[in-house]
Amino acid sequence: MATLRQIRQRIRSVKNISQVTRAMEMIAAAEMRRAQQATLASRSYSEKARSVMQYVATEPGRGKNLHPLLEERPQVNAIAVVLYTADRGLAGAYNVNVIRKATDFIRPFERDSKPVHFITVGRRGRDLMRRFGKQVVADFSDMGTRPEIAQVSALARAALDEFLSGRADQVHLAYTDFVNVLRQVPTIKQILPIEQAEIQREGPPQVYLYEPNAEQILDQVLPRFVEVQIYQALLESIASEQAARMVAMRNATDNAKELIESLTLLRNKVRQASITKEILDIVGGAEALRKASR
Repeated sequence: MATLRQIRQRIRSVKNISQVTRAMEMIAAAEMRRAQQATLASRSYSEKARSVMQYVATEPGRGKNLHPLLEERPQVNAIAVVLYTADRGLAGAYNVNVIRKATDFIRPFERDSKPVHFITVGRRGRDLMRRFGKQVVADFSDMGTRPEIAQVSALARAALDEFLSGRADQVHLAYTDFVNVLRQVPTIKQILPIEQAEIQREGPPQVYLYEPNAEQILDQVLPRFVEVQIYQALLESIASEQAARMVAMRNATDNAKELIESLTLLRNKVRQASITKEILDIVGGAEALRKASR
């Protein structure tokens, strides 16, 4: 059994750890609220931009190949995956879940010997993909919780280059969709070629007026639209990461409290046993003196 001194040292260590996890929980909560606000604020814009782009691209009378970013390749021989993970751990199963989702998605392509290129956002995904022997063509780690426009533009350019150069026939995003604080869903989403799914409308059809023409608008706006989709996925991932970290640190703090309670109980038992032993020694010594004095 551990000594009383060892138990006290362990209690102090666990208390120090609980203070750290509590501080990390508060920091993650603040970052999560900020990221959540940014995510919810940009969702409407992202969805409306997709609706407008689909309308312009599928307007009756227009050809299907208005822009290279809309052109579906007849055969998918290679794909690129933009993988969003965290730069560090201590976020529960956040990194593991999205990496597992990505590896399950690419398994059929690898089984058919089709190349898969990774563009990683976050050190965890980058390190693990390299450890698995995957081809990482670009890395955008250390973007932080408040990415700058230049960083997002560079990330979007890397994804566009993979598709336009022909190195990839499809580009997908592997990220974590933020639902709420307790639920984040790993998601795979195709961004290139841009899907021209028919718009489902309720009520009278919407008509957009634009100048000068569809071709020029698509040439200017489609790359920007891809950038918006990539940025939205980044915001979703940041909010999911901070929510997962907040919950993980809260669980760690609660576990530390339970451990402190059990160690305190053990300390009391050890101290009580020590006191009882000392009393027995005193009583035994007194009894020995009494017998010796007879």
